[in-house]
Formats: sequence, C-alpha cells, structure tokens
Amino acid sequence: MRHDPPEVAAPIGGYTHGFEVRPGRRLLFVSGQIPERNDGTVPETFEEQCHVVWDNVAAILVSAGMTLADIVKVTTFLTDTGQADANSRIRRERLGDLRPALTVLVVRTLDPKWLLEIEAIAAQEPSSAPA
Repeated sequence: MRHDPPEVAAPIGGYTHGFEVRPGRRLLFVSGQIPERNDGTVPETFEEQCHVVWDNVAAILVSAGMTLADIVKVTTFLTDTGQADANSRIRRERLGDLRPALTVLVVRTLDPKWLLEIEAIAAQEPSSAPA
C-alpha cells in the first residue's frame, strides 16, 4: 500500500514516499546488483549498464517466483549526478506504473567501471508463492 500524504511535497520521478508491506507477505531482499553480465563483461555506457543491472534484478526475482511488479523499495547508487535523468527514465521503462519507495545516492563504487548499483526489496502475497 502506497503512502503519499498531502502534508508532504508530492514525489517526483516515479516513486512513492512510503510503501507499506502488510503482515504475511513474502519478502525478498535483493543485494546490490552491479552491471556485470553472466560472462563477466561490463558494458561501457551508463544506459547499457543500467539495463544489465535491471536484468540481474529481474532474474533474481524470477528465481524466487516474483517479478519486477513485486518490488516495494529500490535503492540506487550512481557514480555521477549527471546519470540521474537516464536512471529515472530507464527505471520507469522497466517498472511501468509501479511506484516503489526509492532512494538514490551518489557514491564511489568498488570497481570504477561500475557506474551504478541497485538493490531492491520485493513483497508478494503468500498465495502467489511458487509451489
């Protein structure tokens, strides 16, 4: 359940201020995903790296019987404020109308070729759980 009270400035950029997870839902915590493909390669451009990271997040969700639609919280670590617009655009492309709680930080990554890292929390109704 989303929480965007009128007493707080409206969120911009495709997120919600608070996302409530009701008792009984399955939770999945996705560790920070880097822009490295399964073969060890890392794309050069920020946009390509962003897509690889979202592909990695999606694959982890699928392994748990979930989808991107189950995400309730995203934390994105960028290496440059100039990446913010492309990051927002790609996140909205991948998540559609979903508006999870969101934090975006500018940091230095462990490997200088990684231009971003994304971690997520997903929640799913127990009846949706895989058998």
